[in-house]
Amino acid sequence: MPPTAVPHPAEDAAHPALSRSLVMLMALACGVVVANIYYAQPLVGLIGPAVGLSPETASLVVTLTQVGYGAGLVLLVPLGDLLENRRLVVATLCSTVAALLVAAVAPTASLFLAAAFLIGVTSVAVQMLVPLAAHMAPEASRGQVVGNVMSGLLLGILLARPVSSLIADSFGWRAVFGLSAVAMVGFAVLLWRVLPQRRPNGQSSYGALIGSLGRLLVRTPVLQRRTVYQTMMFASFSLYWTSVPLLLAGAPFHLSQRGIALFALSGAAGALVAPLAGRIADRGWTRPATGFALAMAALSFFVARAGVGAGEGSIALLVLAGLLLDMGVQMNMVLGQRAIYSLGAETRSRMNAIYMAIFFLGGAAGSALAGYAFAIGGWEPVTWIGFAFPAIGLLFYLTEFRGRSAA
Repeated sequence: MPPTAVPHPAEDAAHPALSRSLVMLMALACGVVVANIYYAQPLVGLIGPAVGLSPETASLVVTLTQVGYGAGLVLLVPLGDLLENRRLVVATLCSTVAALLVAAVAPTASLFLAAAFLIGVTSVAVQMLVPLAAHMAPEASRGQVVGNVMSGLLLGILLARPVSSLIADSFGWRAVFGLSAVAMVGFAVLLWRVLPQRRPNGQSSYGALIGSLGRLLVRTPVLQRRTVYQTMMFASFSLYWTSVPLLLAGAPFHLSQRGIALFALSGAAGALVAPLAGRIADRGWTRPATGFALAMAALSFFVARAGVGAGEGSIALLVLAGLLLDMGVQMNMVLGQRAIYSLGAETRSRMNAIYMAIFFLGGAAGSALAGYAFAIGGWEPVTWIGFAFPAIGLLFYLTEFRGRSAA
């Protein structure tokens, strides 16, 4: 039997249940930390000339941050199954502070790009906090707790771009990284004071821990299925939010940077679905809710396509499309985490690392396709590709009904 198949309720009960205030603090911390990955995306045009990057290479600012985050997911997050969790989270946040400060003052492209990579690596502290919250939560309400914490993380993802745009517009782009460094110091101190200690039972070496990632994926059908669903969803999410600013900046909208930032704020309401998704999972409705989330994401791209050429209602339809997509993606993410966190405490951090790392690659693929599709064909190919991702997920979802459910 695979090592993930047997839960360990005794270990889950080893920590006190989360208080509401601690859940809120962890949710806020997740949102503020994960925002570091996205702050630079709308600022590339400002950062590039300032540090000496050409227009052709300026996108490396975003790419290296994403690559760093993927590396951190694989190399650092699994340590949650080996090292004391509170110390690991705080040490990682302290490293984030150093990377942000370097980015804030970097005079050259090479130094800034190195800092961008390290910002991505160390921002995986959020993916240490979420499994820790699941560990402290009782089984009956684990989905609700994960959903509440994830709502903060998802708000951070959605608000990072408009917030960084507004700060840069008033104080310059370096202030974004400096202010974030100050925030990281505050949260490192708070989390050190309020988080309980959690010492995992794992006794393996670091090499064995990393080497086990592939075996866990191969031996855990639930993890495989949930990863496929969320990879398709996150690819569509990244494609939409990468391409829609290009659409809004051109005809017929001609929105300014501030206007695009305000448009992005509209999608933040989708994060409110995360706690609801957790409660749905706690009631055992994961299967129908998964189908609903995938269908909602697919539908959003038909709404997005109708948003172009709809006259005065165009912006409203694009807002609706973004909201439907965000709700579907976030619901599916929480459902997936609730499913894999129920498989056992001793592998929770590693399974979270696998889940996040793979679907993050899907997001990178969606972003890459967005610019290419929009350049060669405009909005129509973007919407068709965006629809195709959740449609593939839906086709795979239908295989659940051939036999025993995998989730």
